[in-house]
Amino acid sequence: MPDTAILHSPAANAKAEHFDVLIVGAGISGIGGAYHLQQQCPGKSFVILEAQDSFGGTWWTHKYPGIRSDSDLYTFGYRFKPWTGAPIATAEEIRKYMGEVITENGIEPHIRYHHRIATAAWSSAENLWSIEARVGDTGEVVRFTANFLWMCQGYYRHEEGYTPQWPGMSRFQGRIVHPQTWPEDLDYAGKRVVVIGSGATAATVVPNMCDTAAHVTMLQRTPTFFRTGRNAIEIADELRKLQVDESWIHEIVRRKILFEQSVFTKRSFEEPEKVKQELLGLVGAHIPAETVEAHFTPSYRPWRQRIAFVPDADLFKGIAAGKASVVTDAIETFDETGITLKSGQHLDADIVVTATGFHLNVLGDIAFSINGEPLNFHETVTYRGMMFTSIPNMAWVFGYFRASWTLRADLVGDFVCRLLRQMDAKGARRVEVRLRQEDHNMPLLPWIDEESFNPGYLMRGIHLLPKRGDKREWQHTQDYWAEKDEFPLIDLDGEEFVYG
Repeated sequence: MPDTAILHSPAANAKAEHFDVLIVGAGISGIGGAYHLQQQCPGKSFVILEAQDSFGGTWWTHKYPGIRSDSDLYTFGYRFKPWTGAPIATAEEIRKYMGEVITENGIEPHIRYHHRIATAAWSSAENLWSIEARVGDTGEVVRFTANFLWMCQGYYRHEEGYTPQWPGMSRFQGRIVHPQTWPEDLDYAGKRVVVIGSGATAATVVPNMCDTAAHVTMLQRTPTFFRTGRNAIEIADELRKLQVDESWIHEIVRRKILFEQSVFTKRSFEEPEKVKQELLGLVGAHIPAETVEAHFTPSYRPWRQRIAFVPDADLFKGIAAGKASVVTDAIETFDETGITLKSGQHLDADIVVTATGFHLNVLGDIAFSINGEPLNFHETVTYRGMMFTSIPNMAWVFGYFRASWTLRADLVGDFVCRLLRQMDAKGARRVEVRLRQEDHNMPLLPWIDEESFNPGYLMRGIHLLPKRGDKREWQHTQDYWAEKDEFPLIDLDGEEFVYG
């Protein structure tokens, strides 16, 4: 987040538009938040500010071959809008679904595209947020005020992905591209492609390029866990044959998936070796055992990093067919014709795809201030991963690692709307969370326990994130199955909520 809190602007004294709630971002969280606000707080005025030129967030900005969800749409989709397609969906299918939500609920007039927020300043004297945004390519600055700020901007920087700097990159005569900024003119037909990375993006790009490219090599430092299976859910297909209402199908399948995920997650902690062998067995059904052992057997226990689903095992079928291959090694240097590895092996390449992750984006890279002082977000303590000590009238949607992001977006939506109604009932214009008397000697720890979950993007940026305590109230537990019951019971009159 920028160190500067206030940007000088010619619009500083211009009249500001006022809204009860300002939602940041028109991605999956922001559109869901708008729906919940309309349904649960119908009298509230609101606006959605979106930096891009359309809705969708990730599903709009990412254009790489085969981009798809890595979790099922029965749980990644909203609880209020039935999903009727295959569980793993393309970006186009997800945006079509989101577009239907926008149209069916009249959300479009509330969205302002091309509005990139530069500053957000809270005034306790006025109990208001003042927001400055730059519009489109002109750089025109417009101002808004809002009673409540709902941060739905996601958690990484859309403008550029994370690419490590390796020796010799400038010598390479081919093209180096990052999936997050995929060039429209990239022609990989008949080309030798090296994809650096082993996560969900690499597992998507490789099978989607290998039918056209001469050959695709997935180069990874260490192996990753994957799950495989049909891109279909048998019970959903059966219920459709029986002409069961889609809303019933959505709820039944959603509950089935969530139950199975709960069991799987619990087992990954209680019997990790058994779960590991099961996952490896799924991969081993498609490629030789020696390939599984060399390239698909991680050293860590399952769920310490995100486990991507590979629909219909397309990655492994590409490897089995010889169209793709995998190499586990470290990069020594790039040269004119490819990459030399630490082992001495050389990978010839015309194109290198760096599927190496992204930059963590903290609060949208917005310059925040509280009563004229720059906000040091990393010095705050999180309340259940959605509010933060010393930041009034603000909530942030940060989803789950071991379950679909949207599950938490829905839960936070319910919480925010209930909190807004509570403020109205009390006649309060301000609410913030503070440590209770019993919490003041509580140890303050990093946002997430790296022994529990430690992907690279989070470890690189964890110093930017708020602290957590050793009590559930002061943590982002990553436990949907507990939070779905806990959130509705949050006591909004508890000592940790301070109204004014």
